[in-house]
Amino acid sequence: MKILNPYSQAVTQDDSQPAAKAMLHAIGLTPEQLNQPFVGIASTGYEGNPCNMHLNDLAKHIKQAVSQYPLNGLIFNTIGISDGISMGTSGMHYSLPSRDLIADSMETVVAGMHYDAVVTVVGCDKNMPGAMMAMLRLNRPAVLVYGGTIASGCHAGKKLDVVSAFEAWGAKVAGQMDEKNYHQVIQKACPGAGACGGMYTANTMAAAIEAMGMSLPYSSSNPAVSNSKAGECLQVADAINGLIHKNLKPRDIVTKESMLNAFKLVTVLGGSTNAVLHFLAIADAAGIDLSLEDLQEVSDTTPFLADLKPSGQYLMEDLHRIGGVPAVLSYMLDLGWLDGSCMTVTGHSMSENLAKVKPLDADQDVVLPYHKPIKATGHIQILKGNLASAGAVAKITGKEGEFFHGPARVFNSEKEVNEGIALNQVKAGDVVVIRYVGPKGGPGMPEMLKPTAAIIGAGLGDSVALITDGRFSGGTHGFVVGHVTPEAQVGGEIALVEDGDLITIDAKQNQITLHVDSTKLAQRRTNWQAPPLKTQRGTLGKYARTVSSASTGCLTDLPSEADSVVEFSAAKPAPLALNVNPDEGAENHSRQGAPS
Repeated sequence: MKILNPYSQAVTQDDSQPAAKAMLHAIGLTPEQLNQPFVGIASTGYEGNPCNMHLNDLAKHIKQAVSQYPLNGLIFNTIGISDGISMGTSGMHYSLPSRDLIADSMETVVAGMHYDAVVTVVGCDKNMPGAMMAMLRLNRPAVLVYGGTIASGCHAGKKLDVVSAFEAWGAKVAGQMDEKNYHQVIQKACPGAGACGGMYTANTMAAAIEAMGMSLPYSSSNPAVSNSKAGECLQVADAINGLIHKNLKPRDIVTKESMLNAFKLVTVLGGSTNAVLHFLAIADAAGIDLSLEDLQEVSDTTPFLADLKPSGQYLMEDLHRIGGVPAVLSYMLDLGWLDGSCMTVTGHSMSENLAKVKPLDADQDVVLPYHKPIKATGHIQILKGNLASAGAVAKITGKEGEFFHGPARVFNSEKEVNEGIALNQVKAGDVVVIRYVGPKGGPGMPEMLKPTAAIIGAGLGDSVALITDGRFSGGTHGFVVGHVTPEAQVGGEIALVEDGDLITIDAKQNQITLHVDSTKLAQRRTNWQAPPLKTQRGTLGKYARTVSSASTGCLTDLPSEADSVVEFSAAKPAPLALNVNPDEGAENHSRQGAPS
């Protein structure tokens, strides 16, 4: 007889665990129900963020549906950080670390409470990869449910989303928008529940996870406030019941082939550069050997087709209107771009799931035909060179060009660069360098949406490049290069750049070059000293001490001997600081060379 409750039976069937059974009776379970599988329903719902404000309600719908089967659905919650709300503030330092906290907390509850399966209900950027990491570590039957995208706002006949608000600030600073219209954009940009509407990180990762097979078809493109999202909650119960009976687990579904399928979809849709970090972390949790070179190979051979924000005009709701992610996957499968044999949480292969999907209409212009691409190769490019010996990630859609050469304008914090933009210190032709904002140096590798949106809003999007050892939001567009590794905090070459140094970014040759001779760089390194970590205690201090580099996915659970080895040892590090606010002290960094 097949055992359907291999984990929960440790506390429900063992006669020596009377206290466990007594406590389960206390929550309302009958003796008969103790024989049934336990399904943890992990919600990242909380009231403070539109991406997550409705997720607890979805979790209740899922629990109700699961309970129609001989299954015990039990809801628990974990944390979330709103990237949109924390962007440009000290709160953004907590965003990427929250991914690992989400993974750790989901793993802890499911394993600690002996649940036989898990459904994760997620909405904001770090929720999806965090949930995936947990599900793959646990490797028990699992389904991910995406909360869905937000509806668009509208002002003066123009569709709005959250990035519109950031860009409106840049336009106001540049004198191109008055105060009244600025506040109108803010009030109308986000009309209700759901994740940010463009092909930003949340929608990117939701679409990718559907392509990996870990969510139901249409989950990533069903809008948050829709009958289709409510109906999906009912279908989840059937899916998790089937997975339990088939003993089909996440590592049976997430393979290297399914991950490459997913990254091809990310490329076609013009998804966020954050996908690189999260794919590396998901692959590590699954025990899959996935490298930056694998992702670059996908980008070399897959065109960018979708006219979606941030670089295009359409939103996820428009993709839903033309058939959603399944219609795009079906198109890609017909072209031979995908491995259709990959298994999914439906219990069927991708090819089987897509067999009855209606094809993309010929007259729609959200996803262009493969022979008329926005860009013939992928927008995500892995660059290397003397500024990024371990790699950097560029987002080059082709609209901003593929080559940039100019003088460096160096800032040692996001606060500095935001002030510099407001004071018109950034000029056309500059290569803006933002450093000491990497995984360790940030800490937490904060996203740079505020400065990039301000640059766009100020009308400099076509004439300024930006490089950083931090990250970019999925809402970023323009000529940008992030994830520069080794980061400045550990002595990467980006720490040695000075104002006026010439930098070349060549996205055709995938090179990023600092035009300073090796002798001069060696002299600068002699004079360089690692700044103190901005915080030593608490969750950020722990993160800064344990996090690996961006080129490995910013992992925090590597074996101790592999933990974040400093790539350069020529300079002696300064003592650790006890400053708990990552923004404090940033203004004390000098404009050139090392922070003072």
